[in-house]
Amino acid sequence: MQEFVVDTAFGRISGLRNGNAGAPKLLALHGWLDNAASFVPLSPWFGAYDLVAPDLPGHGASAHLPVSAEYTLVTAARTALAIADALGWDRFHLLGHSLGGATASFVAAAVPQRVEKLLLIEALGSLAESEERVGTRLREAFAGLAAANSKQLRVFPDIASAVKVRMAANDLSEPVARLLVERGIAPVRSEHHQGGYAWRSDPRLTLTSALRMSEAQMRSLIRAIECPTCMIWADPAQSYMPDSLRRERASLLRQGELHTLPGTHHLHMEKPGAVGEVFQNFLAGG
Repeated sequence: MQEFVVDTAFGRISGLRNGNAGAPKLLALHGWLDNAASFVPLSPWFGAYDLVAPDLPGHGASAHLPVSAEYTLVTAARTALAIADALGWDRFHLLGHSLGGATASFVAAAVPQRVEKLLLIEALGSLAESEERVGTRLREAFAGLAAANSKQLRVFPDIASAVKVRMAANDLSEPVARLLVERGIAPVRSEHHQGGYAWRSDPRLTLTSALRMSEAQMRSLIRAIECPTCMIWADPAQSYMPDSLRRERASLLRQGELHTLPGTHHLHMEKPGAVGEVFQNFLAGG
């Protein structure tokens, strides 16, 4: 996959593209604090498609949002559409992992006329929360914003150190962690640090979200998804999305199929063959 850049209302977006212009279009959205390299292991299974994997705003090599803007799923969905517009795409397939899958769910619900098929990994909609948490969440979010100005970036002496941290944080193998890290860090030189590497993702991405939908709202959003949808979930399930909940949500889709595969949250990177075959069959179907 090769580097590409497009300018949008949300800033300059960088990413990776397989260069298969003219083929059916597939926009791939990565997860939280990941980047476009998330889809490098899976890319061989999409050789028949024009695969475009952007770094979402605040991630990888893409621009950070201005201080006046919020990192929300609505903003991410609008950014995804802005990227498609910049590429000249009217209709396209949409692939998303985790946060990228939540974003893809929002896009599919908001503009069903533009999404042909929806491919999701460890996602359908986003995390939900009880309405009783609204006030507490708002206070936590605003307190976090106030403290963010004094937050210092962690600096690693070398790439290997950053890879080890990422391996431990997300239960990743070394090759997979290295893919994400090498795109996700940059050299640092300042009055405090004469060398080393730091994450180039926007530190604000780690702050508490100010608002979160209730489960009832999330289910209404899922019902609004009209396109054929294929979901792949890892087994065992994540604690925040138990198997019973993901199956209940999947049952709301008009045209949905659910698959579970042994693996971890990044199973599309660790076991791309198994994931790729499921998606190949889905895309080839009517």
